[in-house]
Amino acid sequence: MIDTLKSIILDFQEVELDTGVPRRLKIRAVSGKATVCIGVRRSGKSTYLFQVIKRLLDDGVSRENILYLNFFDDRLHDLRQVGLGVITNAYYSLYPEKKNTETVYCFFDEIQAVPGWEPFVDRLMRTEKCEVYITGSSARMLSKEIATQMRGRALSWELFPFSFREFLDYKQIDVTGHLSTKKRLLVQKAFGEYWETGGFPEVVGLERHLRIKIHQEYFHAVLFRDLVERHDISHPKAVKDLAHRLIDNTASLYSINSLTGYLKSLGHKAPKYAVSEYLEWFEDACFLFTVRIFDASLARSKTNPKKIYCVDHAMVTSVASGILVNTGHLLENLVFNALRRVTPDIWYCKTKGGMEVDFLAQLQDRSRMLVQVCESMADPQTRKREIAALTGAMAEYGLKSGTVVTRNEEDQIKVDAGKIEVVPAWRFLLNLPE
Repeated sequence: MIDTLKSIILDFQEVELDTGVPRRLKIRAVSGKATVCIGVRRSGKSTYLFQVIKRLLDDGVSRENILYLNFFDDRLHDLRQVGLGVITNAYYSLYPEKKNTETVYCFFDEIQAVPGWEPFVDRLMRTEKCEVYITGSSARMLSKEIATQMRGRALSWELFPFSFREFLDYKQIDVTGHLSTKKRLLVQKAFGEYWETGGFPEVVGLERHLRIKIHQEYFHAVLFRDLVERHDISHPKAVKDLAHRLIDNTASLYSINSLTGYLKSLGHKAPKYAVSEYLEWFEDACFLFTVRIFDASLARSKTNPKKIYCVDHAMVTSVASGILVNTGHLLENLVFNALRRVTPDIWYCKTKGGMEVDFLAQLQDRSRMLVQVCESMADPQTRKREIAALTGAMAEYGLKSGTVVTRNEEDQIKVDAGKIEVVPAWRFLLNLPE
């Protein structure tokens, strides 16, 4: 195993780094803490690590001081048996003179693939002179459980597929400052492309049939590697059928009872607790997200129906059957992902009059934002309904403003509670804080 590790370490030093489009996530390494970057499979975590490595090399760090391992590499499969301690043995047998004298920069890609990684990294941080960067496709790496196991020696960050701003970076469209008419038209055209392709870096710029094929491969990889293999699920067909049901119902309400009944109708013997577990595992894979109703009572919030969203709106169109998903649902999913990049604190809410508002988001400065998603406000009845729901929610939550996100429309509406901004999706995405 040591010889294999040595050759992997040395091989990486010869590799030309593919650093891709610079990401707008600004991770800061903090002394004494491992930097953990989590996100769904294929969201660009490895490329992001290469960007960090490139910055270090540009700052004069020697290539020999970079230790990079991808734990999805089949050659590292036996690490599960021999333990992770062999990694430092292999590295320092190559460079004994660096031990405790020079900082070694350790990059461990998809480390959650090996059980017991937390004590290894914790020990590394305590006993070696090093900086540690970790990626993983498990939301548990954000949890208090990880912080406890590593004695607070980790800071976690989330990386999502490209935001619209990052997509514009890829297209080399600069949106700083005032948008001229020409620039605005370029941005609107780019939004049309983003709407079609979504944010997974690998599919950007590809033809439609290739994009669909790759999205479907991602879907199956998440299902079988992040759920079936990771959790040793004995009935993978039930998980796959549940995943399709949820994707088909993107931006819609669900309950555990209704999902359990659906699986039962297909002949699966999945009890409610199993369905509940499967949903948690989808969220853990950073693939699907659940949004609860906003309620002061946590018990009521948990028992009310919840809404489901996918990590990428275009992936929905590639995987869904197309029967239940409409463009309104996709727009709502796109807006959810934009908000989720900014904050994990997102709910849907209902006014006392029973009218629903799609999102109540609490931003990092503790301010709150009410967002309604409506493809078009052209129909007078639709306009009246959306304004009434937002006005009621603004009054109940003491907010002076609300937002309606549309495909193309723009307006300002004065109401008793304050002001409602009607904005096209592209502008909403650019106005959000990074």
